[in-house]
Amino acid sequence: MGLRAVLMAVFFVAGLALIIVGWKMTGQLLGLGLMIVGLILLLTALLFYNKIYEEPKR
Repeated sequence: MGLRAVLMAVFFVAGLALIIVGWKMTGQLLGLGLMIVGLILLLTALLFYNKIYEEPKR
């Protein structure tokens, strides 16, 4: 539980930071790339969060 919470926090903060930095780079392709990587990190944090609530497969 502790490792999962730390990973979620790290991915969330890093993803949000990359999105903000990429957003400030208006008109540059690198900014778009940073925002996409940030979005992937945010979705990964969401995946870790939702993993607890998954129903077991039969």
